[in-house]
Amino acid sequence: MTDAILIKGGTVVNDDEMVKADVLVQDGKIVAVGPDLHCEGATLVDAAGRLVIPGGIDPHTHMQLPFMGEIAVDDFYSGTRAALAGGTTMIIDFVIPAKDSTPLKAYKQWRDWADPKVCCDYALSMAITTWNDSVSKEMAEVTKPEYGINSFKFFLAYKGVFMVHDDEFYQGMLQCAKIGGMARVHAENGPVIAEKAKELLSLGVTGPEGHTQSRPEELEAEATNRACVLASQANCPLYVVHVMSKGAARAIAHHRQRGAVVFGEPIAAGLGTDGSHYYSDDWLHAARHVMSPPLSRDPSTPEALMRLLACGELHLVGTDNCTFNCQQKLAGKDDFTKIPNGVNGVEDRMAIVWERGVHRGIMDPMRFVAVTSSQCAKIFNMYPRKGRIAVGSDADIVIWNPDATKIISKDTHHQAVDYNIFEGQTVHGVAEVTISRGKIVWQDQRLSVEAGAGKFVSLPPYCPYVFAACQQREKVIQPRSVKREPIAEIESLKITDKQQTTKSKVPPGGGSQISFA
Repeated sequence: MTDAILIKGGTVVNDDEMVKADVLVQDGKIVAVGPDLHCEGATLVDAAGRLVIPGGIDPHTHMQLPFMGEIAVDDFYSGTRAALAGGTTMIIDFVIPAKDSTPLKAYKQWRDWADPKVCCDYALSMAITTWNDSVSKEMAEVTKPEYGINSFKFFLAYKGVFMVHDDEFYQGMLQCAKIGGMARVHAENGPVIAEKAKELLSLGVTGPEGHTQSRPEELEAEATNRACVLASQANCPLYVVHVMSKGAARAIAHHRQRGAVVFGEPIAAGLGTDGSHYYSDDWLHAARHVMSPPLSRDPSTPEALMRLLACGELHLVGTDNCTFNCQQKLAGKDDFTKIPNGVNGVEDRMAIVWERGVHRGIMDPMRFVAVTSSQCAKIFNMYPRKGRIAVGSDADIVIWNPDATKIISKDTHHQAVDYNIFEGQTVHGVAEVTISRGKIVWQDQRLSVEAGAGKFVSLPPYCPYVFAACQQREKVIQPRSVKREPIAEIESLKITDKQQTTKSKVPPGGGSQISFA
């Protein structure tokens, strides 16, 4: 068993248990979990004093995305390579068709970009950027196993580029519900943002501070509430991407308390920093943090979002990793609306969540596993193949050292982008060893990866974790009609000479005449 790996002496952590156990890996799968395992010829990994956790899954990336006249510098090679160094062994990227393209054409383009480059496994989610009968039909087509799409993203922002209107969003969610695909939403108010941006520019506010002022948190909260209302009307499960503000999180909690199937995804950036950077005297420093929705203006928001993750009101952590280097950000030096939107996070996500969540006593290691891996696997219908340390699961495993520390820096990270929004932060908890598809790809601070070694993971529709309540609710909320007797024709009343008109006497001095007819 020369390709076997035996992990000895660690504590296995799943989302529902922590247990001392060894783990044996063979042929890309976990084949045994238990005490005192032995395997002659296996590669030994000493995990004493360490946690053995499922590889992280980032549900929200944009590798080499063409956007705002630029192309994101982290492609499917550098992005997934960096992910592995941070303990993430799978990403879900977004296919985003241009307005004049189609889902199927864009899908082929993304597969052509990704398949030769990915260093870890990946899946795809499909954005719907326009609406017509052809798009509706292609949505159904891409849920077939050969395409493997089970979620569809709708933008309520980026007017004229990606945005759909409410009626199109609603129609799209009706189709999602019909074909077993979960709706995902970028919740902002695109038309109002466009107007506010014009107003700010006319007043001479051209720097990155204009970006956050044109997109106040109240608009994210409004759009999140609106999206939840429309999803309930369509009886469609909803996943709100990059929840950046307390108001948006409260909207999600409100609708969940009313029984709606809604999932909330904060991101590493929103958990690890805040919007004070937009007001830096250094234009480039401020521009590096430009993303949409913007980082919260409230410095207490990162901890508040982490606490909501810990208690289950928010559900999993993504990154919205979409990186543009400093030269690309300069495209908006005279107009904040032209600064390419996007930040890093795919490499540092796991460490940021551990530092801000577990190390600070807000969540336990099991909840850490849930929000960085297991919940994503469940929501996207790949659990327990992914997101669990168990016999039969894929051998995507991380040996996590909860006591080790590192300082995050652009000088040492593995992403292609030339800055890091977490620059200088000290984090406790690091990935010491990463195993992807049964091979050690990160150990002793060195990567051993190969472009194309990752594989595409097809995601089946009608995930029970997402759709079970909706399917029952469909039976309960069927439209009702009331059966009534046919309406008989009513003949007009005929006034005959025999009918007498009752007249009231007019009192002396005048008054009104009252008639009852």
